[in-house]
Amino acid sequence: MLPEHKLKILLDLIGSASKEELAWMHGYIAGQLSATSAETPAAAQAPAVNKITIAYGTETGNSKRVATDFAAKAKKAGINAKVVSLDQYRLNDLPKEEYFLTIISTQGEGEPPEAAKKFYDHIHNNGFNLDKLKYSVLALGDTSYPLYCKAGEDVDEQLLKLGGSRIAGIQKCDVEFDEDANQWFATVLKKLTEQKTTAAPAALPVLPSAEKKPAGKKATYTGTVLTNINLNDRGSNKETYHIEIAADGVEYEPGDSIGIVPENATNTVEKILSLSKGINAGKKIEYKKETYSIFDLLKYKLNISHLITAVIKRYGNIVGSEIAETKMDLPDLLKAYPVKDTAQFEEVLAILNPVAPRLYTMASAPSAHSGEVHAIVAKDIFIVNQEKKYGVCSAFLGSLKVNTSINFFVQKNKRFRLPAPEKDIIMIGPGTGIAPYRSFLAERDAIGATGKNWLFFGEQYFASDFLYQTEIQNWFETGVLTKINLAFSRDQPEKIYVQHRMQQQGAELYNWIKSGAYVYLCGKKDPMSIDVEHTLVGIIEKYGEKTAEEAKEYFLQMQNEGRYSEDVY
Repeated sequence: MLPEHKLKILLDLIGSASKEELAWMHGYIAGQLSATSAETPAAAQAPAVNKITIAYGTETGNSKRVATDFAAKAKKAGINAKVVSLDQYRLNDLPKEEYFLTIISTQGEGEPPEAAKKFYDHIHNNGFNLDKLKYSVLALGDTSYPLYCKAGEDVDEQLLKLGGSRIAGIQKCDVEFDEDANQWFATVLKKLTEQKTTAAPAALPVLPSAEKKPAGKKATYTGTVLTNINLNDRGSNKETYHIEIAADGVEYEPGDSIGIVPENATNTVEKILSLSKGINAGKKIEYKKETYSIFDLLKYKLNISHLITAVIKRYGNIVGSEIAETKMDLPDLLKAYPVKDTAQFEEVLAILNPVAPRLYTMASAPSAHSGEVHAIVAKDIFIVNQEKKYGVCSAFLGSLKVNTSINFFVQKNKRFRLPAPEKDIIMIGPGTGIAPYRSFLAERDAIGATGKNWLFFGEQYFASDFLYQTEIQNWFETGVLTKINLAFSRDQPEKIYVQHRMQQQGAELYNWIKSGAYVYLCGKKDPMSIDVEHTLVGIIEKYGEKTAEEAKEYFLQMQNEGRYSEDVY
């Protein structure tokens, strides 16, 4: 007989359950009873899986965090787990592995992260046998991109081709991956721990509502460009565009991003067509199970810039040329290694990847800019073979005219959210990293938040590059912005960056952090974010009177508590 308090819980659960849920509970209990009766003391002590390797390939640190968490869970289940980054993994150990889990993200045009590239190339380019290997792959990605989780899919398929057997099928995860990742590891762990007994428990019936649904596409909005202005003044080395888009029904929060699929420049498309050996631009062909004219395919659907090595290699196979490892735009490739006829040109179109969307952290706030989204876009300018080139999306957005219609989606970022209105925040954001802080300050101003706000902003020159200067000064004058520290790197002989201003304000910065302030970092990943993090840890060490190890632990604790968040690119 159940104790009274347990009986009440059971009756409440049964009373609120549907028929399907009752059937599931019945099956679950039956399975557990079957497993219990089948097990013997000797079976429970049978040899178990006692060690696994968890190898991660990461660009942002998510894969490492997940791997470390799973290793702790494995240990609690009695399984020793070795955690290793794929860039440090000894490739000769792979044929010796018995139980191998890999957590890998996908970057850019379906490529593995830099840290996983050596491993990725090794399993694709070497003919060895992995018949001892039992493995499973957790693939981290973003459904906004057409090559969603492609690197993880490639690794999963290649390990199988080399003779490995899956412990569990690949789990593909979107940006908000924690729930799916935990379910995957629970499945893997169950498979591993089942080997401890001679009789596995009966399979659990699956509720219809518990079935994994395929990742859906994000809602797409159609907006109208209201404003598109260059924020930099005369004499600047940069072009930074503030773009306002009106859109009905758009929902987002401060910290979210706008996702836009760029159009390729018409003159670039025409240049490609001129190198196609006379293809008819209006000819309809199939691509990814849809039909397009060749012009529309090149204009709206295909990535024709900075082609990755794998695509260039396939191009070389089509035209019969040996091409050195490089990244090239399609027009340059067609010019250097021409196709012989229109049929070959169509073969080339088939190997091109879809153009990927670009994400820009929003610079607007729903409480202050109702029915609008604002983005800040730095025009990407670079030199290749002494020729000036432009980033595809930044050039596209910078050229948009007022009243132009544009499609976009909202990319949620639950890891870059404002805290409660009464909490203090510290915002560090050089260059276009100012975007979310314009959103944060506008939101906090609109809702009357009482928490203090401190901004560190940096750029090249005060006179030409102080982005949103008037708004920032107004927020400071009205008390919305409590403190501001500016770093204009080229206004004096020595370079001064935001991390130098942080060091100058170290004592007060630590007091804010010690009192519970939330710290945010947005901007270029390398080297800015690395320098800022080192500076922050140094400030914690110095003014918190801690050892270097204690300061690192304190910083890690801030991350775990959600008091340090970054949005870097």
